[in-house]
Amino acid sequence: MMSPAGSSSDASDADADAVRLTARVFGVVQGVGFRFWTMGKAEELGLTGEVKNLDDGSVALVAEGPQWKIHELRAWLNSDATPGRVERVEDSMSAAEGSFHGFRAR
Repeated sequence: MMSPAGSSSDASDADADAVRLTARVFGVVQGVGFRFWTMGKAEELGLTGEVKNLDDGSVALVAEGPQWKIHELRAWLNSDATPGRVERVEDSMSAAEGSFHGFRAR
């Protein structure tokens, strides 16, 4: 299997560029399987974190992993491939904290 261009894909390399994505997703994103599909996409990418519904109808997401995989998740969140209807995504990036084991929907 080929690794991404310029990457040796070692576990030590993955830790070196690990980042945290903190996002809020607005639109029609509750009651449409959004959390389930987001968890599936994050697991497919090998990310850790969590996704949960908020009282205002938005969805909160925290994900950690290699920067290129986090960018892939961000692109997916902003695409037409998500369930429901995403109106906007507010997100920020920071250094990974390593506080998650696996990815869960709450």
